[in-house]
Amino acid sequence: MTPLVEEPIATGGRPFFRMTNKQQIRRALLLLFFLGAAFAGLGYRLVDLQVVHHAEFARLAENNTQREYWLAPRRGDILDANGDVLATSMPVKRICADPSLIGTQQAVVAHALAPLLKMDEAALMQRLTPRLGRLASGEIVTNGLHYVRLAEKVPEETWLQIAATMSKLTFGVEEKKLSLKQRQFFNGLRRSAIYAEADQLRLYPNGSLAAQVVGFPGTEELKISGHLISQIIGRDGIEQTMNKPLSGVAGWKVTETDGKRREMVTLRDEDVQARDGMNVVLTIDSAVQHIVETALADALQKHTPKSITGIVMRPRTGEILAMASLPSYDPNQPNSITPETRNRVIADMMEPGSTFKIVVVSGALDKKAVTLNDQFFCENGHFAYAGKVLHDHESLGNETVKNIIMKSSNIGAAKIAIERLGAQSLYDYAWNFGFGQRTGILLPGEVRGVLYPVKNWYKVSMAQIPMGHGVDVTRLQMLYAMAAIANHGVLMPPMIVSRLQDRDGGVVQTYRPEPVRRVISEAASLQMIEALKTVPTKTGTAPDAAMKNYVVAGKTGTAQKAENGGYAPGKYIASFIGFFPADNPELCISIVMDEPKEGYYGGKVCGPVFRDIAERCASYLNIPPDPKLMTNALPLAVRIRP
Repeated sequence: MTPLVEEPIATGGRPFFRMTNKQQIRRALLLLFFLGAAFAGLGYRLVDLQVVHHAEFARLAENNTQREYWLAPRRGDILDANGDVLATSMPVKRICADPSLIGTQQAVVAHALAPLLKMDEAALMQRLTPRLGRLASGEIVTNGLHYVRLAEKVPEETWLQIAATMSKLTFGVEEKKLSLKQRQFFNGLRRSAIYAEADQLRLYPNGSLAAQVVGFPGTEELKISGHLISQIIGRDGIEQTMNKPLSGVAGWKVTETDGKRREMVTLRDEDVQARDGMNVVLTIDSAVQHIVETALADALQKHTPKSITGIVMRPRTGEILAMASLPSYDPNQPNSITPETRNRVIADMMEPGSTFKIVVVSGALDKKAVTLNDQFFCENGHFAYAGKVLHDHESLGNETVKNIIMKSSNIGAAKIAIERLGAQSLYDYAWNFGFGQRTGILLPGEVRGVLYPVKNWYKVSMAQIPMGHGVDVTRLQMLYAMAAIANHGVLMPPMIVSRLQDRDGGVVQTYRPEPVRRVISEAASLQMIEALKTVPTKTGTAPDAAMKNYVVAGKTGTAQKAENGGYAPGKYIASFIGFFPADNPELCISIVMDEPKEGYYGGKVCGPVFRDIAERCASYLNIPPDPKLMTNALPLAVRIRP
């Protein structure tokens, strides 16, 4: 066969060589090889991206475009009984940064924003600088690229200043001469590198008023979509116990964004709106609370006790109109909160002293073991029992049950318990009055107190417990018991929350007073009230507690303070608990001082504080005066009508 050769062909004077078949095949094979290698390389890369490292790169791609936003609900307000705001939330901003949009301009941004954020410039620059990391493939990338929190609780006006500063930021280059891509980078930095998220600041417009009831806020960190999100939670008071209804329900949004962080609404996957927290309406009346706190502050200055507490309650319903414990704190100033500013009304136990005599005497009256006119010999002020000697503050002989209350005889109360009531009945009445158990008030930190079962009593307990020693109570428990007597023998749970409302004022839930139980009969309570009326009189232990236009019923307490297994000499807890008008009680008020100076008898130091609070509350609440007192105050010509 003749071999193929290239032969010149005439083409208008220029030679043209025809390619042989062998050369064509060789070149085709070479081209095929290169194309095959290229497709093989592309295939390998596709397999590497779509199979080997699919999950890793898919996550990176999703992080670059998909955004998941946590939509915080507004925390509900805390309102007093009249709708006045005790706690509210103000919208503020959380300032965040996307370091991936800042590039190498951290120094410029930090210099501009540090004064507005009140941050150290070097520290801010470090926050804006991405950290380096390495993928499994060995490729170096930046970690923490898209989200850095710079500042919390920033006012709206400060955020507007930050946004304006970023929009006018310059970088020391003539941007008009830059490429389109470079200009887009600087525009994206100004527009999207620093942004704000919605946040809220908890505010207490009345400062320390009812602080221990309202409570104070804290924060809780939640991790959502890799972001640490902080939300307000309650740390004390109503803020804590009603945290769930106050908090509301968070919403969220999952969506796609472009390179400039603009949402692509058509690609939004999920959009669940947040549900704002409910408003909690208290039984507390701010005006009554102010009256109590002012009177306590005056007494604190006069008698310099370690602490002083006051409570005002409606005995028929258990509604608490005021609850205060000094020293207190301002929830707007966290550094003012210390262990000494705790709510001692429910968190501290004490031996009640003579106020506990209402349990013994009312129990004996209910059991019909005594009458108000029955007499007991009070041993002239010294009574030896079970190897111990009981003392009265004065020498008393034969005294009626009524006078035992009026003169607060320890020996008389002990003899009523020993001779007429008995140990088990004494324990049962004390338990039924609510001692040794929590009242169930919607406040955190309430303690049970201590009421030992009869099997754990010492022999002398029968003489000590009736005079308020050997038993530990809270200040609220003691008021709780007195209010039951004022309420004709029916124990009502103390109420601090009235209702829950939505943002528009619609009532979602109402808390209604429900009786706990009948403790003593109505007849026994009426007899007990007659005895308690004699205490705030000239011959009783609390003449300074008497009111001008109202008959007061109450009981004094002066308990030597228990410390280190014994009683500390010269240290006392003084108290007075009373209610008025005695025959138709509207308010029951407790005043307790821990280690008062300038006197320590309950009637002497706490009685005047009770009277001050009671008279001001009566005026504010328009409580009608006692008809008997008003009649006696009228001139004779007016009283006698033809």
